[in-house]
Amino acid sequence: MTYIAPQNATKIGDRRFGHPHGRMEASFSTHPIAPVSSYETLDVSLDAGNGTYWVDMRPPGRPSFSKALLRDILSVQTAIQHLFAADESEAQDRPGYYVMASKVPGVFNLGGDLVHFADRIRARDHQALLQYGETCVEAVYNNSVAFGLPLVTIALVQGDALGGGFECALAFDVIVAERQAKFGLPEILFNLFPGMGAYSFLSRRVGPVQAERMITSGRIYTAEELHAMGLVDVLAEDGEGESAVRAYIARNQRRRNAYLAMYKARRRANPVSLQELRDIVRVWADAAMEIGDLDLRMMSRLAAAQDRRMAVQNEEARGG
Repeated sequence: MTYIAPQNATKIGDRRFGHPHGRMEASFSTHPIAPVSSYETLDVSLDAGNGTYWVDMRPPGRPSFSKALLRDILSVQTAIQHLFAADESEAQDRPGYYVMASKVPGVFNLGGDLVHFADRIRARDHQALLQYGETCVEAVYNNSVAFGLPLVTIALVQGDALGGGFECALAFDVIVAERQAKFGLPEILFNLFPGMGAYSFLSRRVGPVQAERMITSGRIYTAEELHAMGLVDVLAEDGEGESAVRAYIARNQRRRNAYLAMYKARRRANPVSLQELRDIVRVWADAAMEIGDLDLRMMSRLAAAQDRRMAVQNEEARGG
């Protein structure tokens, strides 16, 4: 993966408390390994006080994994790798946490780009589907191994994490979810399966039988249900997700070395390789080319429903 700095590069700053809408404002940081670029679909900041990178998804339009969002996620991952490689400070002075969240109210991420899927399937463009899937699993894999860096990765889920959004969260070391968050794998509704990591990560966490039940049911799970299953690590009250992440970091800071080692041991004991993810993406792309018109219409209806939901939310936000 090569890093191409996006346009309009700016310094990224510390997050501060006190934003009137519950988010934290940024002031410029001079920390030696703060990211130094701005992104079209992400807000990236460094809280130097507790050594945490915060990455907030804010894709325009439908909050799914568009090509632009995937490009920016890969760019951030590579930028942080380069910053660590260039930094000469002591290990204890480097950031130790990476948190991914969303600025879209009520949504973490709704998953794959269904409009793109339907368009490429109708065009019989297997290669485009495969390329999209491989890009997704590269980003997922990088999260699952913390970019090969001494970081603890945390997914903060404050809204719906569906399809690829759920797969994305599953790749992190820790999932913090607010009670209002919903998780699910709806791909079965249009005769597909989630091909960007769900089977790999779920089967290692809850076993293959339960993983297949979750995939084939299309059921939506609450954060509380997944917390009881052990998939959500920290259950937060609504509106308190960021505070819960900060409390988790503060509580475990002194033992971060032990947690880093444990997560490495987890990866060794239950490895998910990039090749495995790529192989499953090929199975997904092959299966996608076999679905029929009825399934494609269902896919299009789901995408339209997502668009309507976002239009209503945007209208309510303007009215408020």
